[in-house]
Amino acid sequence: MTISWEFIADCLRQELADYGGLLHLFEQQQRRLFERDPHAVMSLGGVIEEQARSVAGCRLRREQAVASLAMELGQPRQSTLRSLLPHIERSARPLLEALIGEVNALLFRVRLISRHNHTLLTRAVEVHQEVLQQLRPNSFTKTYSPAGRVSVTSAQAASTLCVAG
Repeated sequence: MTISWEFIADCLRQELADYGGLLHLFEQQQRRLFERDPHAVMSLGGVIEEQARSVAGCRLRREQAVASLAMELGQPRQSTLRSLLPHIERSARPLLEALIGEVNALLFRVRLISRHNHTLLTRAVEVHQEVLQQLRPNSFTKTYSPAGRVSVTSAQAASTLCVAG
């Protein structure tokens, strides 16, 4: 099968679209976090996972196409697309360079907002645990892992109300 630069450009365009969708979802999640809407945050979590799988599929497809193109051009299979540009017709290079740059820039933004949202979610859980510990201090036990991470576990089963009749 002959891989053309046009096919790789299409793969990059699809990857851009999928990363853009993922970025949009992370931005929505961040808005819901600031609005303190836990149900929306939870539902977006599943949608984000689904979109991340789609991005991974696009990326794999593009990586396989680049590997096939590299072999067709007599280059090592693990060559990057950027390293293959001198072997691709001159008129296609600016387009591919622009698409590579856009994918990398979008990937950077996705990683940045993902880490930020993870930090916000982690802090929200920590605050929630702190409040629960203040309300019921004897119900929780702190343990430390060898790496120094704190783990809080419930020491007792939750109490239940009994109604005498």
